[in-house]
Amino acid sequence: MKLRKVTAASAVVFALALTATACGGDDSGDGNSSSGGGGDKIKIGIKYDQPGLGLKTPDGSFSGFDVDVATYVAKELGYEADQIEWVETKSADRETALSRGDVKLIAATYSITDERKQKVDFAGPYLLAHQDLLVKTDADITEATDLNDKKLCSVTGSTSAQNVKKDFAPKAQLSNRGGYSECLSALQNGQVDALTTDDSILAGYASQDQYKGKFKLAGLKLSNENYGIGVKKGDTETVNKVNDALEKMVSDGSWQKAVEENFGPANYKNEPAPKIGQIVQ
Repeated sequence: MKLRKVTAASAVVFALALTATACGGDDSGDGNSSSGGGGDKIKIGIKYDQPGLGLKTPDGSFSGFDVDVATYVAKELGYEADQIEWVETKSADRETALSRGDVKLIAATYSITDERKQKVDFAGPYLLAHQDLLVKTDADITEATDLNDKKLCSVTGSTSAQNVKKDFAPKAQLSNRGGYSECLSALQNGQVDALTTDDSILAGYASQDQYKGKFKLAGLKLSNENYGIGVKKGDTETVNKVNDALEKMVSDGSWQKAVEENFGPANYKNEPAPKIGQIVQ
């Protein structure tokens, strides 16, 4: 068998190929391009259509409380903001995205429930929200029972308005819309009297420039929604690291600052930062 001579040029090409292989990200299927920071990426699932929480803006950037929390957590895990790859994760796709490894974390108004904990693990909670009503600033609706004989806006597929009608205001007239923005327009035009969903979501929408000063939250607590950061089932190490990051975010004041910046214009009276692992029923 003849041995071929390796020229200097060939050696350089070979060395470069080895270097590229070593430095390139490996799509390991765990929501990261590799196992750590320093040039790698981390994939985080968020909502793209919830102002104040998770919103993709026209210029391609992202804003909202969930985004701020996830950005802080990612930095504590070793990733700078430009190393985050934001992935749109709709409600129905969250468990699948984690189990499949499409994302490493999910921060998308993800309420912690016993049913979901069978499929994914949660860090947090990092926000305690409540179902509430959004009404015009001059409205005299202060209780859910005030909605009897009034029009309540519901987003198609949502259970929030159905719960209000069933439990508090059986005579309320439900008006279904395709999305929250349509409900807001109907509320602004006087076609409906109130919109209901989580108070954090309502505050985010009401904080948009076109709605500032026009709406208010009734301040009701019709349910408890403990928002957690979803992690792949069994990844206890990541859960613990995220919990440490959330505790630090609260202690250094970054959590409260993010609440005020994202929800403040709607006069959102947020609950204090919840204790890690403490679920309010």
